Amino acid sequence: MYTKEIQPVEVHKRLEKEALFLLDVREQDEWEDGHIEGARHIPLGELGERMGELPRDKELILVCRSGNRSGLACEYMESIGYDVTNMVGGMLAWPGKVKTGR
Repeated sequence: MYTKEIQPVEVHKRLEKEALFLLDVREQDEWEDGHIEGARHIPLGELGERMGELPRDKELILVCRSGNRSGLACEYMESIGYDVTNMVGGMLAWPGKVKTGR
């Protein structure tokens, strides 16, 4: 299990003060149902082939529905040199507003 974690409420507080790189790894329909505004969307199944789209010089906070898929993505990304943190509880625990659609 991946151990570098952040609570959704902490992400929400940090977003009020600073820009964060959020990566949502849920499926397209989940993303369209509601996501954090400003987040980047790459479904978990496409992550391996789209890694070149992600910065290696920034902390990336990974998001999914509950924190499980984003935890798996964190394990993989950390193993190849990314600075990643899992948002535990995922969108189910997100305290802020969400944007719907693409």
